[in-house]
Amino acid sequence: MARDGETRSRFLRVYDCLKDELLRDPLFDHTEETRRRVEEMLDYNVPRGKLNRGLAIVETYRLLKEGDELSEEEIFLACVLGWCNEWLQACLLILDDIMDNSHTRRGQLCWYKLPEVGLHAINDGVLIKCHIHRIIKRYFRGKPFYENLMELCDEVGLQTSLGQMLDLIVTHEGEKDLSNYTMAVYRRIVQYKTSYYSFYLPVACALLLAGENLDDFIDVKNILVEMGIYFQVQDDYLDCFGDPKVMGKIGTDIEDYKCSWLVVQALERANDNQRRVLYENYGKSDSVSVAKVKNIYEELNLQDVFFKYGLASYEHLISSIEAQPNAAVREVLEWFLRKIHCRQK
Repeated sequence: MARDGETRSRFLRVYDCLKDELLRDPLFDHTEETRRRVEEMLDYNVPRGKLNRGLAIVETYRLLKEGDELSEEEIFLACVLGWCNEWLQACLLILDDIMDNSHTRRGQLCWYKLPEVGLHAINDGVLIKCHIHRIIKRYFRGKPFYENLMELCDEVGLQTSLGQMLDLIVTHEGEKDLSNYTMAVYRRIVQYKTSYYSFYLPVACALLLAGENLDDFIDVKNILVEMGIYFQVQDDYLDCFGDPKVMGKIGTDIEDYKCSWLVVQALERANDNQRRVLYENYGKSDSVSVAKVKNIYEELNLQDVFFKYGLASYEHLISSIEAQPNAAVREVLEWFLRKIHCRQK
């Protein structure tokens, strides 16, 4: 625990350093007003979350270099890459909140909901994305993996945006039609929208920093994609059945007509009458409709279905991890799995 606290404190100090450098970027002659605006935007959106994705890069790099004494520069560069992931997360969340018409994020108003921000937040999201390239260029240009790192970030950003597009097409466009909600569609959305940037990107960044060739770790990539799907299924379950006091929020997947694992499972198992109830009530925000959907979930024993799925997924992931020949990589994957297995929030 002590090391975790020390790592987090050091990580946060690196954020201040990166922010100061961006505010002094010679590419743009800031006025006092633009500098204040960018600083406020960054502070509101980038460091306010759990920082799991960024800290995962630091911990993964540490595990990959186990046995080696890391220099201050190596730790600093791992933190820099970690913040690149957090910058990406901030960009995605700002834009996602606008598209979903969300009201709160991380216990505060969404950035675009602030009266002085509004739809200017679209440009802010783009600006945050541009910052990632500036940071990478500043600290990694000249490194042997620089080109691969830039390509990795661009590719994962593209994959995530395409995943968001698929989610929007399936969930929001045209008349609501639950027949579109299949397990194949669900897995595809989650793979592209969540798995690549939340699970694969942190490990891939750390592998590049450790001097590895990503082409040698295709199996690892596949395991991390599956881990991301396992994580999202947990998220969907907790949205409905989790304790709001523990979660820190009240789930709204039913009201928001989300392509959730639970509704996909329900549609696969429902009889004609249950299916009719789902079609008539899913996506409605009144408490009576939400209760009817949850009642169908209870009738179909989806809690038990989830627990069986979780056990099978965990055993499959463990088996895949144990088959990895690289001991350090096995430790990394086991660390990721421990972080998400049986989580309550």
